[in-house]
Amino acid sequence: MSDPARSALTNGSRLLPAEVDGRGAWPRRFRDLIEIHVSDLGGDDLLSEAERQLVRRIVTLEVECERLEAAFATAGSADAELLDIYLRAAGLSKRLAETIGLRRRSRPIPSLDEVMAGG
Repeated sequence: MSDPARSALTNGSRLLPAEVDGRGAWPRRFRDLIEIHVSDLGGDDLLSEAERQLVRRIVTLEVECERLEAAFATAGSADAELLDIYLRAAGLSKRLAETIGLRRRSRPIPSLDEVMAGG
């Protein structure tokens, strides 16, 4: 149960601040990627707060890189300034991902006996 004295971001009931309309393409992609990364890391219950924050930063960079990729494709090229921004964001995203691990972690799966015993 969430603590009403804590922010929705802290409680995990929101991924973006309340003033952000979560129905747009950017927030939807942000939420999707967070869900994917958290799953790859074994689930929310296995992440430290520092890892959650790194996932948020990585995902922000990934969504922006995707936005720039779409702009490059639409224009048929990338200007030097936007390409520099893209390359720095991609590099930082990679370094942050290396910090929490690029590999997919498997979740521990309980045995049938453990499930039947309620544990």
